[in-house]
Amino acid sequence: MKLYCDPISTTSRPVMLFIAEHGLDVELVHVDLMTGGHQDPAYLAVNPNGIVPYLVDGDFALGESSAILKYLAEKVGSPAYPAELRARAKVNEALDWLNTQLHEYYCLFTIYPHMGVPHGLDPVIAQGLMTYGESHCVRWLKVLDEVMLKDRKFLCGDDITLADYLGAAYVTLGEIAAFDLSPYPNIEAWVARMKARPHWDKTYAGFYGMVAVLRGQAAIPA
Repeated sequence: MKLYCDPISTTSRPVMLFIAEHGLDVELVHVDLMTGGHQDPAYLAVNPNGIVPYLVDGDFALGESSAILKYLAEKVGSPAYPAELRARAKVNEALDWLNTQLHEYYCLFTIYPHMGVPHGLDPVIAQGLMTYGESHCVRWLKVLDEVMLKDRKFLCGDDITLADYLGAAYVTLGEIAAFDLSPYPNIEAWVARMKARPHWDKTYAGFYGMVAVLRGQAAIPA
C-alpha cells in the first residue's frame, strides 16, 4: 500500500498517526504541498483531485481522510473503529461533526486565513473571515469541551477511536495562530493525552516546523 501525503497537511496527519500506531506496512509518498506537488501532472494522474491524503492499495484507490481511516481500520480490525453497531455509529457521528461544524468555523474561517489559505485571498476579506470564525467557533468548541469530552478521556469514551485521530489534527491546527484553548479544559486535557502518544512527535514534526515558520512571521499573532 501507498499513502500519498504531506505531514504539513491537516488531513494527512490523522492517517499517518493511525498507520504509525498500528505498525502498518504502508509506504508514505511525500507530496510536497509547499512546492505545489499536489498539482504536479504525475500526481494528478494518480489523484485527479490533487489533494492529500490518497491511499492506493493494489488496484484500489481511496481519498478523503475519514474514509481512509475507516478503510484501514476495517482492514486490520482496529478497535479504534468498533464493530458494535451503536459504538460505530457514535464514531461516525463524531467524524461527520468534526468534518462539518468544527472544521468549517474553526479551521476554515478562523485558522486557515492565518496561513494565507485560500491563496491570494484579499487581506481585508481574510481578516473578516477570522473575526467571523473566532466569534462563531466558540459554540462548537463548547460542545466539544462540555458535551463530547465531558467525563471522557476521548471523544467517544475512554478508548481512542478514529474520531480522536481526526479531531486532534483539527484542534491543534490552532497552534498556528496561538489559539487560546484555556477556556476549554477538557479539550486541553484531551489534546495533552493525544500528544503523549508515542508516535505523535514524529508524525507531527513537519507540522510543528511549519508552525515555527508561520509564527515567526509578523502577520501571525504571538
